[in-house]
Amino acid sequence: MYDMIIVGAGPAGISAAVYAKSRGRDVVVLDENGVGGLIKNVSCITHYEGVLDQETGAEFAKRMQDQADRYNVEVVEEKVIDTKLDQPMKTVVTEQNTYTAPVVIIAAGGTKKKLGIPGEDNPGMYLNAPRDAKTYAGKDVYGIGGADGAVKEALYLSEFANKVYLVCIEPALACIAEFREKVADNDRIEVIAHSALTEVSGNEQVDTLTLTDLNDGSERIITDPGAGIFVYAGAIPNSPLFKGVKTDEAGYILTDESMETNLDGVYAIGDIRAKKVRQVVTAASDGAIAAISASFKN
Repeated sequence: MYDMIIVGAGPAGISAAVYAKSRGRDVVVLDENGVGGLIKNVSCITHYEGVLDQETGAEFAKRMQDQADRYNVEVVEEKVIDTKLDQPMKTVVTEQNTYTAPVVIIAAGGTKKKLGIPGEDNPGMYLNAPRDAKTYAGKDVYGIGGADGAVKEALYLSEFANKVYLVCIEPALACIAEFREKVADNDRIEVIAHSALTEVSGNEQVDTLTLTDLNDGSERIITDPGAGIFVYAGAIPNSPLFKGVKTDEAGYILTDESMETNLDGVYAIGDIRAKKVRQVVTAASDGAIAAISASFKN
């Protein structure tokens, strides 16, 4: 039995663990993929205070791991498959073990959305920029999405690709001004606005892409053998596993200002929580608030 179980080892979960350990709590962090969460898959961390210049997501995750080690945080790489949270002593079940504690902090984040289009199982789809950029050096690549994350990865991909096409459903990129300005100055990036990727064809590689104009419904078929497709279509919160917690219509978990849910002793932090801003800095803040609040309460 522990004082606190944290489900998820991304920036929110590790922040919560460090703050809880500093207050003398016996904590276990459960995450089947180890420390880092989705942040491990981004090309560069931007805007976070104190971040190193051009620090990659993997490097940032390594520093999180080092900090967790300094605080003797126990991180267990196991997949959570069930929970029982409506009792004073909560239970979290993994594929290997069962854990109990009076406090559970949910930092399970989200799973990347799929587009639900024909051909999306093509091996050239759903690529990861830091991992796959060099593989597609000199080729055309397509970034699906126009928000900050998509545009930041497109800027990184432009260092390797022949051309980066940013396909966004909005009439213009929906990212911050800093990224828009960088795109405007980058002749390797072309924005295809008010459009959606609606079909991919090819067997061992991408051969053709179908883009649909959302203004007039017209289709544009692009033949581009060997192109890579990087999808940034948002995420679906991993909340169904946590039975009994209240969520909004999109599945994000509702909390009060202390990060506590409708269930006593159960907190939700980071990208799984219902809120307006989802950034590394807000995830870390959520984790600190939840751990401190739970430590005062229990």
